[in-house]
Amino acid sequence: MKIAITGKGGVGKTFISSSLARLFEKNGYKVIAVDADPDMNLACALGIDEDIVPLSKMEELIAERTGAKVGEYGAVFKINPKVDDIVEKYAYKTENGNIHLLVMGTIEQGGGGCVCPASVLLRRLLRHLVLKRNEVVIMDMEAGIEHLGRKTTENVDIMIVVVEPSKKSLLTAKRIKKLANDINIKNLYAVVNKIKNNNEKETFTRIFEKEVNIPIIGYIPYSEEVSSSDLVGKPVGLDSNVGKEVEKLYNKIVEFKSK
Repeated sequence: MKIAITGKGGVGKTFISSSLARLFEKNGYKVIAVDADPDMNLACALGIDEDIVPLSKMEELIAERTGAKVGEYGAVFKINPKVDDIVEKYAYKTENGNIHLLVMGTIEQGGGGCVCPASVLLRRLLRHLVLKRNEVVIMDMEAGIEHLGRKTTENVDIMIVVVEPSKKSLLTAKRIKKLANDINIKNLYAVVNKIKNNNEKETFTRIFEKEVNIPIIGYIPYSEEVSSSDLVGKPVGLDSNVGKEVEKLYNKIVEFKSK
């Protein structure tokens, strides 16, 4: 499966991405986790305690594969660089070795949608991961909707919009739905995170169904354990109450793929 996790900043995309990756690993799958968020917190959420160097900062790799140096304006470079060995050579691994983490990093030259050697390499790599790799690929996307404009996620099997009970989150989900429809993403679903009680769940669901109408496939309760784990830099326990709720989401995703 190729899964993209998106939504407004701060709604819990990284928590859900990392938990799903660990659940797939727990059930015997090999996973490629992609941190495409400029905040680059997925390593911490997966329990990888290393100094992370994002691919966008690997200037020698970018020059080797594209034929142009980072920041070299007006340079001629390859638009189809070799990327099929990057997972094996540059991914960070979890303790069990069945999750390979790729950290994309930010493109600082010419804006987020620039045509520069670094952006070409990263886009080519994302496309390779989605279309060519046999592992489960889970992409923790940047906050908001900019990646949809670049069409980097158009071939995923499922896109999950993470929302929280707030108007801003709802508005972002509405914009994501429009752009997802524009690039023909068929399987778009929502997960409501940080639900505090049944009244909040029912009220937000009613508003969300009326204004956005993306099918909701999961509700994750607000949890102090998530905040505490984030504070000490450790993954949330999969056997915790909130972990069990994410496992329900995992089961629905696996069921979706089997149909």
